[in-house]
Amino acid sequence: MEYINLGKTGLKVSRFSLGCMMFGSTQWRNWVLDEADARPVIKAALDAGINYFDTADQYSMGASEEVTGRALRDMARRDEVVISTKVYTKMGKAPTTGGLSRKHIMESIDASLQRLGMDYVDLFICHKWDYDTPIEETLDAMNDVVRAGKARYIGGSNYYAWQLAKALYLADQHGWTRLVTMQNIYNLLDREEEREMIPFCELEGVAFTPWSPLARGLLAGLHHPDYGRGSLRAEHDKKAGSMYGSETDAAIIERVIHLAKSRKLKPAQIALAWMMQKPNGIVPVVGSDSIEQLNELIAAKDIALSDDEVKTLEELYQPKTPFQESLKGLPQGITPYSAAST
Repeated sequence: MEYINLGKTGLKVSRFSLGCMMFGSTQWRNWVLDEADARPVIKAALDAGINYFDTADQYSMGASEEVTGRALRDMARRDEVVISTKVYTKMGKAPTTGGLSRKHIMESIDASLQRLGMDYVDLFICHKWDYDTPIEETLDAMNDVVRAGKARYIGGSNYYAWQLAKALYLADQHGWTRLVTMQNIYNLLDREEEREMIPFCELEGVAFTPWSPLARGLLAGLHHPDYGRGSLRAEHDKKAGSMYGSETDAAIIERVIHLAKSRKLKPAQIALAWMMQKPNGIVPVVGSDSIEQLNELIAAKDIALSDDEVKTLEELYQPKTPFQESLKGLPQGITPYSAAST
């Protein structure tokens, strides 16, 4: 396994992060692996050299943190693994149980640490931008979490570039802890982060750790007769249709599959190899429900694509409306640009 610095920090992480949303309780989603099935996958990740594990309080409403924490406490030394979790999503019915207020941040980190069974997390991530809380309040509270020793670093997720810029500016202005990672969607079917976010992260030394690098399984050939194995998650995925499904998307997927066949590889390996060849030290968050699938994904780090192959994969791309899970929180009159306007 190759290890790189997480952005411009001194923290060494594996080229992949194992996303732990797949682990937890079927009471949350019926495609989630329970603890007995999750532990072998986590063990295989450790054996392969993955040291970076990404979870969130939201996943299985805390059960993911519990399963991940127990497995890593049993299988690894705490000082040899990097663990991230997230805060934002409502964890109860009361209005105070979500968002990025000082109150919720302080209560959330304590609850996450209790579920993980750990004294600290390496990375504490704001899962979304909170339009109802001043960013100054959020950054001040996140800084206090770090100063209290409950997190080593902080990060963001699902931000626009202007939001990250504002957060970094205010952190520098007040002497608060800076965000060191950004976790946004990025894959061959959705490359909007290449416009501003990825170049800005590179400029500021912020690590880019994208989620959904396989476009909810579509780039793994999920629905292709030669590769589609079906899955409970795909059957109940209500977002995929709204995020993907254009003729251009289908054509890009066909090119991924054609290249995979010509090189006797799996489509998922081609999609990940494309991402890992980007010059910015991208650390994709990958999910897996089996050891076999995990090993296939890890093998992508050793695959080199030629310039012509990269061009073949990229040249059909058409701009999309940026995906942002907090769009309904935008100030009145502010809307993201549409694909038709670009």
